[in-house]
Amino acid sequence: MASSASLPSRTWQFLTLRRGGKRWHWTDLFTYGYLGLGIFLMFGPVVWLVLSSFKTPAGLLEFPPTWAPLGQVVVEVEGYKKPLPMYRVTMEDGTTKDLAQIRRIGIISQMLDPADPSTKYKIPIKQREPIREFRMAWENYLDPLERFNFLSYLTNSVIVTTLATLITLLINSMAAFGLSIYEFKGRNAVMLFVIGTLMIPITVILVPVYLVVTELGMVNSLWAVILPGAATPTGVFLLRQYMLTIPRDLIEASRMDKATEWQVYWRVVLPLAMPAVAVLAIFSIMWRWNEFLWPLIVLNRSEVYTLQVGLNAFQGELDVQWHYILAMTVVTLIPVVVVFAFLQKFITTGIASSGMK
Repeated sequence: MASSASLPSRTWQFLTLRRGGKRWHWTDLFTYGYLGLGIFLMFGPVVWLVLSSFKTPAGLLEFPPTWAPLGQVVVEVEGYKKPLPMYRVTMEDGTTKDLAQIRRIGIISQMLDPADPSTKYKIPIKQREPIREFRMAWENYLDPLERFNFLSYLTNSVIVTTLATLITLLINSMAAFGLSIYEFKGRNAVMLFVIGTLMIPITVILVPVYLVVTELGMVNSLWAVILPGAATPTGVFLLRQYMLTIPRDLIEASRMDKATEWQVYWRVVLPLAMPAVAVLAIFSIMWRWNEFLWPLIVLNRSEVYTLQVGLNAFQGELDVQWHYILAMTVVTLIPVVVVFAFLQKFITTGIASSGMK
């Protein structure tokens, strides 16, 4: 209990460390200023995105823009079907008054006092300021999930990302196992060939891969997104380099215990390579979750759209629904952030251990 109780104080002491002891040194000011600038540049756009996702379409078009999502105050007035927007009006005598706008004709607004609806005013628009309050537009999130089948897009992306990542880890780890544990002629040439595929632009192989997918009848199927990119040269290289550091004595000892090659791979090498596997899992999840071009080519039916292709549906030729795009972009970020936060801790603990117990 004592250690847990002192954790906040130790954290605060660490965050307020100074080179000069109790006095501030100029290097302290420079360091904290530099770190603060870095935090702002890294997390500022994310905070702006999240706050903007709760703004109304009119709030997104405001200039100068505001950080917080604000909405105009409206009031119900007897005799009018729709709520009327409220404005703070500067009267001719210099006093201010809160009035509701009935309609606007040119540069003149027809307004009334909600407390006395019988009295009408004609106010130039330059003499009024909208009365706004903090308001979060939850409909930016609810409408796409309810009306635009976005929940189906989310499910498709989860399926594609999960299956593709598992298949990628299996195929790449098996290839890395063969290229790192076994010694045979041409091993380095094979590895060089695998790395050389990184130099081939994706646009060069789009047509051949699409023809193969079409011949296999996988167009408009989630398997068309999952299988073509299962084997990645980056993953093979990453896992192979890590597996090369595994002591050969451990592998030979397992073989002397009559372990099969599959058992050596599954029970010895793969557990020791978990830190590299976790890194590859993060990369694979980010690649597959954010993939747009290939799903756009092979998926033509809306019921099999992934999130990124579904987001593109909100962008029309004449109208772009930015409030929906921003909200659904935040939704697409949540799973990646959660997975990265979980695997980051796993990677840290894996690297801290030596692998030999």
